Amino acid sequence: MSERISSIDATRIVAMVGVVVIHTNPFEGFGLYGNLANFLIESTARFAVPFFFMASGYFFALKIARSDPTTQFLKRVSDISSLYLFGLLLTFPVFLAGTAVQASVENRDIVTSVVHELAAFVSPVELIYYGTSVSEILWFFPALLFSYLLIYLCINHGLSAYLLPISLGFHLVGLLGSSYTMFVDVPFAIRDGLFFGFFYTSLGYSIYSHEWQPAADRSTLYLGLTVLFGALHIGERYVLGYVITESTVAQGVYWASYTIGTALVAVSLFVFLLSRPDLGTDTAVPSWGRNYAVGIYVAHPPVLYVLEKGAEALSASGYEIQNTILWHLVLTPATFFGALLLYLIVSKLRPIRVGGFSLPRGNWMQNR
Repeated sequence: MSERISSIDATRIVAMVGVVVIHTNPFEGFGLYGNLANFLIESTARFAVPFFFMASGYFFALKIARSDPTTQFLKRVSDISSLYLFGLLLTFPVFLAGTAVQASVENRDIVTSVVHELAAFVSPVELIYYGTSVSEILWFFPALLFSYLLIYLCINHGLSAYLLPISLGFHLVGLLGSSYTMFVDVPFAIRDGLFFGFFYTSLGYSIYSHEWQPAADRSTLYLGLTVLFGALHIGERYVLGYVITESTVAQGVYWASYTIGTALVAVSLFVFLLSRPDLGTDTAVPSWGRNYAVGIYVAHPPVLYVLEKGAEALSASGYEIQNTILWHLVLTPATFFGALLLYLIVSKLRPIRVGGFSLPRGNWMQNR
């Protein structure tokens, strides 16, 4: 299998749109139809983060099949850590400035507010493991790092054959603690590398390591399964969010992130993409996925923060734009293209070297 798969590259940018949609919550709070639209859009977009983990695991397996596992693991530690640091450097000043402005508006002591925020930013567990100390959106990078670590440890200890069942066991605990809380109470945070990223990264890794190349003549079947599982996924989320809780869509939007159906959708979609590796080759979409998807991911937290705080400031001045359809139509594309613009601007700068670290330039996350 080539290190360039156009169908996966193309889906990267589509998945990135899904990530932004999840974070912008379009049409939430606009009564029955607005909440219903939000529920359907977000349920459909939930494949995005699992897809990124699966693609990372798949190409990790491809790389270590052709070179030393330790070398490839350390390279990924370096690359992902630098991307995470890059995201922190973009987001941290913006969030800190927002804290200072908010304190000033509310007549609170600015220095005290900033110090409290700084203390939260440097919380070791949140910063290093969960990745949520500055922005919850950046959790993906530490989760991917620890997913790679767990896979690497399994490889080194001769547990490759048991990688999928081990990761599935942890993921089931994670699902119980997030989407199936009516059955058991899991008393710790579960959106992390161990309970979430490990499973999906292992899925991608296992598909490649078992040398499974889905046949092109079965691509229609795989696509049909993706659509079927997508419908079941929406139905499952509806039952969990509304039927069991005896709530209605008009009252609010079901918030739980991932379910069993999410895995079925993600796997069937990934298999379909592997069965059609040249999908999108004649378009610019794969190049967008290769060159910009991860950059947009890293850059969109501060962009979204500025847009939302700007809207709040306008609301405080009597301009309630957050309660308009126009705002909900504009926020997602503004965040997406604003993040793209920010990433392009930063990538054009000369590398800023501090102790060997340089701002990411080029296609760091291609086929990772």
